[in-house]
Formats: sequence, C-alpha cells, structure tokens
Amino acid sequence: MKKAGGIIALIAGIFGTIAAGVTLFIGGIGSAMKADGGDTVIALGWGGVAFSFLAIILGAVAMGARGRLPGALLIVTAVLGAILGGTLVAVFMALALVGGVLALFGNQNAQIRPGPSDQSA
Repeated sequence: MKKAGGIIALIAGIFGTIAAGVTLFIGGIGSAMKADGGDTVIALGWGGVAFSFLAIILGAVAMGARGRLPGALLIVTAVLGAILGGTLVAVFMALALVGGVLALFGNQNAQIRPGPSDQSA
C-alpha cells in the first residue's frame, strides 16, 4: 500500500504542476490586462508549483521509505497545497491526500493469508 500511495502522490504532483502552470498563465494574462486580483492568482500559481514539487518528492520518498514520516508530510503538503495553490491545484492535491493516507497507513509487511478454499484436505 505504501508503494501505491507513493505512485498516486507522484501522479498527483505531476498533474498539479501542470495545473499550477495553467494558473500562472491565467494570472499572467489577468495581470497584463490590469485585472483586479491578477497578482494574487500569480502568487497562488507559484504556491501550487512549490507544493506540487513537494508532492512529487515526497511521493517518491514514500515508495521506498520504511517509516511513516513521508506519508505524514505528504498529507500536510496536500492540505497546504490545496489551500495555497489555487482551485486547479486543489483538485490534484486531493488526490495527493489520498496517496498520503495510503502511504501513512499502508502496511508494508502485509502477507497473504490462505483463505478457506486454499486449505488442502
């Protein structure tokens, strides 16, 4: 489950980076047209870039780590990225939150137990 959480967070970080680029583009157009809040949208875009990169890094670390710290940091990154990254980034940070939960609570040492049909008579 830890590897699955890391992969999900990695994918969410990649798509979050693309969403942050779109946010920066929209904010740049708004700022060029002297629209109110254009600079705020640019700031949200840079926040989205930062937290998306953190999600990529923590997703990769969570795949190989033995502790729970990368999963916990991934959850914090996803929540802060959803708040400080803008609406488009928040969609993918929700996916990163799912990956963080899987990485935090996933059991790396899980073993397959034989079911009733696997027992030989």
